[in-house]
Amino acid sequence: MIEKTAAPATKVAEGRSFFLKGDSVPIALLPFFAFVTFFLLWPISDVLIKSLKGNSGEWTLSNFEPMTHGIYLTAFQTSIELGLITAFIGAVVGAFFAFVIENYAGRKLTAVLDSISAVFANSGGVPLAFMFIASFGANSAVIRILRGIGLDLYANGFSLFSLTGVAFVYSFFQIPLMVLVFKPALKGLRKEWREASMSLGGSNWDFIRRIAVPVLFPSFFGSMLLLFAGGFSAYATARAMTVGNVPLVPLIIGTLVDGNVIANKANQGAALAVGMILVAVIAMTGYVWAQRTTSKWQAR
Repeated sequence: MIEKTAAPATKVAEGRSFFLKGDSVPIALLPFFAFVTFFLLWPISDVLIKSLKGNSGEWTLSNFEPMTHGIYLTAFQTSIELGLITAFIGAVVGAFFAFVIENYAGRKLTAVLDSISAVFANSGGVPLAFMFIASFGANSAVIRILRGIGLDLYANGFSLFSLTGVAFVYSFFQIPLMVLVFKPALKGLRKEWREASMSLGGSNWDFIRRIAVPVLFPSFFGSMLLLFAGGFSAYATARAMTVGNVPLVPLIIGTLVDGNVIANKANQGAALAVGMILVAVIAMTGYVWAQRTTSKWQAR
């Protein structure tokens, strides 16, 4: 007869006092929850309430009606277009750079490139706008050099102060951001899978088509959604570059907040902000789904 031995009793983890009743929520996280509530949930709730009120404080949906036509609809379309363009460029180019760095750069060089990517990914605002105006403005040194070799970008319709120019500038921080967020997925692509594919008679193309692409696509798609949210909602750089000649929702909200209020529409900016929040929530929902899908592969 086989004797059954009782499983050893698990030790009570130290620091039990740091958990609330039921050990469900660590007390140490309460400052974080307070931070999120004060700087995220409370402002969002306040904006939502204001968007549903008229000038006299009455409840109304009239603030959302102008968003269905005219300049506000155009602004949403332009902002979404800008977000999609910059997300696609950043995702494709950034994924390529991430692949090259992960497979061909040494450990020390990778650390340097990661640091550079982190700095570039967090660049923006007036300094970034000034840098591109100085480098790619109509009379900048780069443009003069290109004219000298017979390539006149401005004569061919390019302008740094147009939607195309803003997308060009946004790529400066979108590409390195993609490098940072996509590299973990590339690290999760295990060498054993390639070896198993080769042992079963598969070629490199078979490995890419049947294994690498299905595994990496959720992370790629989720990263692209993250880039879209950033490009869609960026404000300072576009404000410094376009001076309002490109209709973007963040710029219009900024104008309304600065005091340029439409008659009988004091809370119009709040309604536009709610619209932006909805678009961002949709994008981030897809990002969360993609991250969960990717984590399943990485956990195996």
